[in-house]
Amino acid sequence: MSSNFPAEMLDLQVAEYGPDARVVTVVGEIDAFTAPELAAFLTAQLAVALVVVVDLDGVQFLASVGVSVLFEANELATREDRALRLVYNSQTPNLALEAPGLREYFTFANSVPDALQNSP
Repeated sequence: MSSNFPAEMLDLQVAEYGPDARVVTVVGEIDAFTAPELAAFLTAQLAVALVVVVDLDGVQFLASVGVSVLFEANELATREDRALRLVYNSQTPNLALEAPGLREYFTFANSVPDALQNSP
């Protein structure tokens, strides 16, 4: 690995909204190096919250492995009777997540407040 490799390619922040909802804000790149970190973070949030909103507007790169992480987190949420909701209005996540047939697997909202509106 080069010494020029950025130490922080992914920033993950979480905010609590009541006892049952969390908003995860993702900023940076989701690729093979950072996807495991995102997967662990989302799994931890789904363990403590009934609703997890993932704000992807700060994502500058979303590789297929990142889409897989989101898909797996969504499957986990479904199995555990929880909700995973995605928010994105920026071009990068839009291009990766608007693939034919992929949209039906996720719940989307136009904004974080919209995603939280139906929270428990």
